[in-house]
Amino acid sequence: MKVIIINGPNLNLLGKREKGIYGNKSFEEYFEILKKKYNYISFDYFQSNVEGELINKIHETGFSYDGIILNAGGYTHTSVAISDAVAAVTTPVIEVHISNILSREDYRHISLISPKCRGSIMGFGLNSYRLAVDSLIYLSEDK
Repeated sequence: MKVIIINGPNLNLLGKREKGIYGNKSFEEYFEILKKKYNYISFDYFQSNVEGELINKIHETGFSYDGIILNAGGYTHTSVAISDAVAAVTTPVIEVHISNILSREDYRHISLISPKCRGSIMGFGLNSYRLAVDSLIYLSEDK
């Protein structure tokens, strides 16, 4: 199984920013834990603060990978283009958020990406990514 995690803007600052919301661990630290736990899965990781780069990565991996885990960050609420990219690919995409976006500011309650994804997981901290991996495993076994 081949899975890519794609993180959007400001997620390169995990472990440094708003620790009360996002925790103390960098994504790179968590990614190492994830790779050890699921050592039978081939993982790739990509992060960008640039919308077009996220779209390019979805296009690049969206026909050859078994799963995409996408945390589009603030683009979740604004990017029709990322939503269209998710809709265009055949690889299942699981939307992930570290915080529960529905318990935050009103503008965060709307995801333009969710309707195009296979599912959404939010509010479990960095473990939201682990739950997304479990979802992809479940989907692959369900085939």
